[in-house]
Amino acid sequence: MEIKAHVQMNLKTVEVARKVKAAAEGGLRATVVDIARDVIIGSPVLTGHNRRSIQYEVEGLSADIFSTSGYGGFLETGTFKMPARPYFKPALDKNIGKLPVNIKARLP
Repeated sequence: MEIKAHVQMNLKTVEVARKVKAAAEGGLRATVVDIARDVIIGSPVLTGHNRRSIQYEVEGLSADIFSTSGYGGFLETGTFKMPARPYFKPALDKNIGKLPVNIKARLP
């Protein structure tokens, strides 16, 4: 008795990896936009310069949200003469939970 078996695998790992990466990048971008929006809203306002200086960059699976005012970090952490007025951390804490949701929403 002879048994022959033919197994053919159709693993679309490259296609799946591409779709997962695209979903992760899109989900990250959406989350960063939400965080940046809340950073701008939460920025302490005297003249509005720091608020206007908030920027973000998303490239692949890397993202940065930052202030170019020159004193945004001092507002966040405080100095020995000025108490901290955090606006980055609260925005991050509020929105970071959206990241897995935003990624999942982009998966086919």
